[in-house]
This record gives sequence, C-alpha cells and structure tokens, in this order.
Amino acid sequence: MAAEPAAQPAQSTGKIARSAGAVAVAVMCSRVLGLVREQVFAGLFGAGFTFDAFVVAFRIPNLLRDLFAEGALSAAFVTVFTDYSANRGAEATWRLASNVMVFFALLISVLTLAGIYWAEPIVSLLAPDFALIPGKTELTVQLSRIMMPFLLCVSLAAVVMGILNTRGRFFVPAMSSTFFNIGSIVGGLSLAVLFPRFGQPAIAGMAWGTLIGGILQLLMQMPTLFKVGFRFRFSCNPLDPGLRRILLLMLPAVIGLSATQINIFVNTNFAASCAEGSVSWLNYAFRLVQLPIGVFGVALSIAVMPILAQQAAQKDRASLKQTFTSSLVLVFALAVPATAGLMLLARPIIRLIFEHGVFTAADTIQTADALAYYAIGLFAYSAIKVMVPVFYAINNTRYPVIGSFLGVAANIGIILLVIDGLQHRGIALSTSCAMILNFFFLGIVLYWKLDGYPLGYLLRGLSKIAAATGLMCGGIWGLAHLLAPWQQGTVPAQIGALTVLIGVAVAIYVAGLQALRLPEFTLLTGKLVQRLRKS
Repeated sequence: MAAEPAAQPAQSTGKIARSAGAVAVAVMCSRVLGLVREQVFAGLFGAGFTFDAFVVAFRIPNLLRDLFAEGALSAAFVTVFTDYSANRGAEATWRLASNVMVFFALLISVLTLAGIYWAEPIVSLLAPDFALIPGKTELTVQLSRIMMPFLLCVSLAAVVMGILNTRGRFFVPAMSSTFFNIGSIVGGLSLAVLFPRFGQPAIAGMAWGTLIGGILQLLMQMPTLFKVGFRFRFSCNPLDPGLRRILLLMLPAVIGLSATQINIFVNTNFAASCAEGSVSWLNYAFRLVQLPIGVFGVALSIAVMPILAQQAAQKDRASLKQTFTSSLVLVFALAVPATAGLMLLARPIIRLIFEHGVFTAADTIQTADALAYYAIGLFAYSAIKVMVPVFYAINNTRYPVIGSFLGVAANIGIILLVIDGLQHRGIALSTSCAMILNFFFLGIVLYWKLDGYPLGYLLRGLSKIAAATGLMCGGIWGLAHLLAPWQQGTVPAQIGALTVLIGVAVAIYVAGLQALRLPEFTLLTGKLVQRLRKS
C-alpha cells in the first residue's frame, strides 16, 4: 500500500536540523583537524613507503573499531538504552550502562591482545605485496602493534557517546574525535621529532600519537557523562537481559559491517598491488570525502536515531515515515552539491591542502583523480547513514546485512573489470558503485517494510536539488576558467581562488533552492529569520 505524499516536511525536521547542526559543527571541527593531521603526514612522509605502511597498520584496529564499536555497538546500545530510560527507571538504566562498559572492556581487551600477537600474519594477509619491498612489512607490523590498543579506547568512547546521545547531548560526543586529532597531531609530531634521536622511525611517533588521541577521545566525554547522572558500578553479568538484547541487535549489524570490512580488505589488497603510493593516494582522497559524509550523513544519523527510536516505540508509523523522508531530503540537499563541487574542484583542493613538503604535483594528480571517483558515491554514503537507523527502529536489521554483502560482490566484480585500466582510480570507482547499489536496495526494502513512504515528495525535492546544483555547476565552471591562473599560483592566490569559487557556488545554490522553494530549506530559513528578528 503506497503512502500519501507528504504535503509538508515532518514536524521533527526543525529538531533534527538543530541537533544535526550541533553535531555538524563538532564533526566539522574534527574533520578539519583530521585534514590538518593528513597535511602533517603529507608534508613529512608524502605518498609512498612510509605512509603506505602507516595506513595499512592503522587499518587493522580501525577495521575492528568499525565492526565492534562505532557502528554496531552504538546503534544497538542507543535502541536498548532508550527503551530502558523510558520503561525501566534510572537505577536499571545506569546498571545496564555499567555492565555494558565492563563487558566490552574485557572483550575488546582480549581482541587487542590477539591483534598484537598475530599482527604479522594479519599484515601479510592484508597487504601481501608489501613483502616485495624490503622492510615494508616489518615497519607495518611494528606500527600496528603500537596502535592496536586504540581499539579499546574508541570502543568505550562509543558506549559513552550512545549514553549521551540518548540524553540529548550531541555536541560533546561529536567533539570527542576533535580531541583524537589534537592528540594525534600534538603528541604524534612531538614524538616524531624525538624518536629518530633514539634510532626509532619518525612514523612510529605518529603511531603513538594515534594512541594518545584515542585516550583523549574517551576522557573528554567523561565529565559530561557524570553530569547526566551516570555513576559507575562494577558489574559483569553476561546473562543480563539488557546486555543480551544489545548483543542480539549487534549480531546482524556485525555481520553486515563485516561486509564493509571485507570491502576495505579487498580494496587494501588491490591497492597494495598497484603502483607504490596507491594506498596513500586513496587514503588522502577518502579523508576528504569523509568531511561531507561526517558533516551531512553522520550528523543527521546521530540526530535522527533517537527520534526514530521514540516514534517506533510509540508505534507512530506515519511520523516515522515523514521523519525518514525529510531527513533523506536534507541529506540530498547537502550531499548532491558537495559531490558536484568535489568533482569539479578536486585538483585545486588537493593542490592547496596537500602539495607541500615531499608531496609532489604527481601525487596531487593521482589523489585528485581518486577523489573525483569517490565523490560519485557521496550521496549514497550519506543517505545510508540515515537509512540504517530506520531498520534499527523497526527491529529489522537483516536487510542492511544483505545490502552490504551485495555491495561486496559488486565491489569485487567492478574492481576486476577496471583495475587494469584505471589502477587505484578503479578502486575508488568500485567503492562508489557498491554504495550506490546498496542505497537503492535499502530504499526499495524500506518502501516495502514501511508500506510505502512519500516517494513523490522525495523525488520532487530531489529534482529541485538537482536543478539548483546544475546552476551551481555552471557558475563554478565559468568562474574556474577565469581564475585558472590563481589556482596555479602562490598559496595565498590558491586560497583566494578557492574561497571565491566556493563562496559563489554556495550563493548560487542557496538562491536556487530558495527560488525553487524546497520545503525543508524554506522551513529552516524561515526559522532562522524568526530567530534573527527576535535577537
């Protein structure tokens, strides 16, 4: 049964946008500092032997983090914790939180020790072609063992983030990754300068900096956690019903996320077999794509998850559909123009941010090409972040699992078809295509499971977004030709050119959305005007 098209955005749109705005500011700080961190790496180590080793070494604890911590654990914990808060009372709720912390601290500690012990065979499996270059596998193993305890810190940080999100605190948890980057940059740079004096590679200092950043990411959330009423009580009861519910909810998510990790494994394996520097080029490019994914997709996902959980608990299916649809429109309104902008401005952006120190003009070209191909799937990356919480809210988590494995199959198939011709660019393209396939699969399944949602409303919104983006692209294309000498000039000239290009692009796009009257956009601008008049 198809749903009636929504005549207006969901009532929760303003609340979601406010919460997402707070998260987006924090995520923006984190992502900007993340880019500064990448600039440090690019300037000191460029793209090649040393940074390839670091990327693969960090990928090992990061794979497990995505699998057990910030993905499956956060979503499952928010669902159960929200139910306990609403129906069980404070005592039972905080007891559950303590039990979850202790249980996962013990579990992740075991995984961390196993990762340290088996670091060498894991590295050989992930990047077998590193063995062809003397010393590269050994360096990767050393760095991996240093960074492995990072997994424990971010897993506990994910639990704390889930608690604070269900209490309506979004800004501080989102800012925690900013402290990770501060620790990585300050601690890492200090140790990188110091280590060579003791016969240790400078890159090992950056690895220790990563561990320092993980500790700060956890500790900076603790004061806010105690402010919302948490009191730790040592409890380790694996048979606790709440913990068992979380584990049962996590199971399909872990299986689904394992598909994502298989994709990362496959991509790393193929990239390690391409020209030296390919792992680095792909990493630098994907870091830039993560900026809009974090600001748009992750921020909206964090903001919308508690609202969807509440609407599902109240069995208010109509409001849930509207919330989902309006959230998806907001994602498209942000991600579609970002996609176009990244594709059109890939080279000047990479040149300005990374082409310093030992990072060469050739590295800029290779990284920019990867960025353009990654950007193709940006809208799908961001939209899936909003779609998956809907499956959690309606207690139907198997379909994201199926979609993830469809993405794995598509990713491998496309890589095999294009890797010889496109090299590392083919890996970026296949990743985007896999995410787009997953997006359409989840969208079709949700339409079925929700007995329809306002598809006509969504398509009308998307057509307005596409029209405004088209106008923006025309403006960028024409202006970029006029400013071409600046884009090739000094750093201040490059900054000026990009500032003008991005500023004009945003102005054209905003004017286009306002003229076309996208409902979500006019609602938010109306609220902003009201607030400015009051102030």
